[in-house]
Amino acid sequence: MYQKILVALENSRADASLLPHIEQLAQLASSELLLVHVADGWVARNFDDLELAESEEMRVDREYLEQTAAQLREKGLNVSAYLALGDPPTEIVKTAEREHCDLIAMTTHGHRFIGDLIFGSTIHEVRHRTSVPVLLVRAQN
Repeated sequence: MYQKILVALENSRADASLLPHIEQLAQLASSELLLVHVADGWVARNFDDLELAESEEMRVDREYLEQTAAQLREKGLNVSAYLALGDPPTEIVKTAEREHCDLIAMTTHGHRFIGDLIFGSTIHEVRHRTSVPVLLVRAQN
């Protein structure tokens, strides 16, 4: 059913809540995983337009993606990784469509009201801008 799953990683402790669910789902469905992190700092958002050098943030994010992909490959999973640059919801939706993903997996932090307005915007935007099903796993504190 899920041939290709986009796994939106934050490069934070929240990923530890998401990855076990996705590992198990990928094993059950023989799914390919596409790990995606969106670097959204100033350099990342202006990287192409201003022909900038890769920032420390981008380098660390790329290393994190590759390390996480390698750990999943060691478990026998088919995994690729992609570091997107720019606005997280836009890049997640665009990547899911371009790569023909049939599920987007993300973490939610369970914020309330003001926290949702500030921190919940990525999930809100993704779920309203895509026709791809979205799996949300609540991050453990």
